[in-house]
Amino acid sequence: MNISDIKHNLKTNIPVFKAGDTVRVKVKVVEGDNERLQAFDGVVIARKGSGIGETFTVRKISFGVGVERIFPIHSPRVDSIEVLKVGKVRRAKLNYLTKLSGKAARLQELKKTTGTADDAQTAEAAPATEAK
Repeated sequence: MNISDIKHNLKTNIPVFKAGDTVRVKVKVVEGDNERLQAFDGVVIARKGSGIGETFTVRKISFGVGVERIFPIHSPRVDSIEVLKVGKVRRAKLNYLTKLSGKAARLQELKKTTGTADDAQTAEAAPATEAK
């Protein structure tokens, strides 16, 4: 395989996500003659590699049991990746989450501010009401 064939197989519709984000990965599953999409929701605990060999690991709790699955980003079996929540973490690999359970394994959600004019008006109105 030469470089042009590899570039042809790279996906272009991959969203920007990192460790700590909650994603929904839709995987093509073949059962006999039928092919269907199966969703796998979970927290990204690692991204590894680059180019055609790039992978990411997703962890979820299924019926009280932790399940981790490694997905190649450019695999034809991976139909789509959707970012559900953006997590606030300070590490690239979140392997410590495998030892935690329950509320200890939760991650803070990153709040995005849009900086629109409505936000500025409410920020100005709040100190005015406190001054009275």
